[in-house]
This record gives sequence, C-alpha cells and structure tokens, in this order.
Amino acid sequence: MVVRHMVNISLLGCSLLMCLPLVAQTGQALLSPSSKEGGEVVYISGGRYRPLFGNVSDSRIVGSFMLDRYAVTNAQYYLFTQQKPQWSKSNIKPVFSDVNYLRHLNSLDMNELAEMPVTNISWFSARAYCKSQNKRLPSLDEWEYVARASANKVNGQNDPKYRQQILEWYSRPANELLPKVKETPANYWGVHGMHGIVWELVNDFNTALVTGESRGDTQLEQSLFCGAGAVSSSDPSDYAAFMRYALRSSYQATYTMRSLGFRCARDID
Repeated sequence: MVVRHMVNISLLGCSLLMCLPLVAQTGQALLSPSSKEGGEVVYISGGRYRPLFGNVSDSRIVGSFMLDRYAVTNAQYYLFTQQKPQWSKSNIKPVFSDVNYLRHLNSLDMNELAEMPVTNISWFSARAYCKSQNKRLPSLDEWEYVARASANKVNGQNDPKYRQQILEWYSRPANELLPKVKETPANYWGVHGMHGIVWELVNDFNTALVTGESRGDTQLEQSLFCGAGAVSSSDPSDYAAFMRYALRSSYQATYTMRSLGFRCARDID
C-alpha cells in the first residue's frame, strides 16, 4: 500500500490545516555507546508538549528516554533476520505481515541498500527487531516530542521557515532509493532523518485508530476528517502533523509500505 494514497484518502473532504504545537523544553542530547548491531542512541531530556488534538491548555509530560540516532538500516535488519530466521522474508507468517514484506530486496542490490532505512516492514516485525536489541518502539508522544525539534531549537514549531521546510520534505514524491541514514539532516537532539525520509512506526499507533464504532471514535473521526478538527486542534496550522495522524489512523499492524520505516527507543537505565 502506498503511503501517499492512504494520506490522500484520509484528507478527502478536508480543507483545514492542523498542527502539533509544542511547549519548548530545554535539554541536552548525549551520545550513548553504540553497538554494531543496534546503532547509536541519544539521550532525550523529557518535558511537556501539546498533542495534535485537545484543548490549547492541554499538555502531556514525556519522560526522559533514549532514542536511536538513525532509522534502522537494511543492513541492520538483514542481520536481525539472520539471527532470528522466523522474521526472514521466506519465513514470515501472514499473521505478522502482508505479502509485501521486504519486497524491495527483490530488485535492488543489498550492497546499495545497506545504509538506507529499511522499509516494507510491519509493526510486528519492527517491534521484534527492537526487542532483539533490548529496546522498544518509541511511543507516539515520544516520537512527536522529538519531531518538533529544529536544527537548533528543542521546539521549532513556531518558526515559519522550519514549518515550511517540513512541508517541502513531506511534499516530495517517494523515491525507490532512499538516502543513507547518516546523510539525513539532524535536529537539536542529534537525531537524524525525522522528517521527509520515511514515515516511522510508533508503538501505540492505534491510539489514533478510527473505527467509527464508538462515540470516542466518532469524535476522533470528526477531528481527523472534517471541519470539526479546527475546533479540537490546539493550533490549526501544522499540516505535516495532521498527515502523520491521518496515516496512523489508516494503518494496521500487518501493513508494509515502501515509505514506512522505524527506529527504536529504550528507557533510561
């Protein structure tokens, strides 16, 4: 399934722009010793932020945690499938992934792909990879908290130039050949490639799930897909954040996409 197609479906009938305005919090990014398999992680100092939906006065506390500096690469994931063959392309069970699992390995040279973000993985397989590294997928709040940072600010969401840059990244067509992870731009925390490279999985993506089967779902559905979102959004101006939430609301744990990757997080020891 192509991400852009899913997002276009989600945006059908909407003209509003929506946002994830966040409260600035000073902090420091610290490099943690890297492992050959798991890659480098950085320290993210916790703080407060406002989620996409809710009152302007609402904020959430995100605790300090460690996050991968780079998205997981094809080389790292391939090593994982060698160590855990049940997650290899030939052995993956349908209950854990759709038929497009690792399909990009069919036509492209692994040597060329090695340092690019791995895609065509499912939520189940990404979670298994992180577990094998004694890590986990980041929560939605953790990911969005880090994603608000510009190159030199913890919270770049109020910078019009930064917002425009993100919009330009998200508007680019998906390319079959992605950049190498170490060639992607870094933000304030030293985390590379948070925007415009691949969409990234979070552990609790289904907190944005829309089923229409409950009153709560109906309220969220209205927020995502119609003008009511202008009322429930804390700042109707961040189109990129809206697209991320629309994608998550359409996603299922077995889906794989050529523009969907992941990185891992872990708790502070």
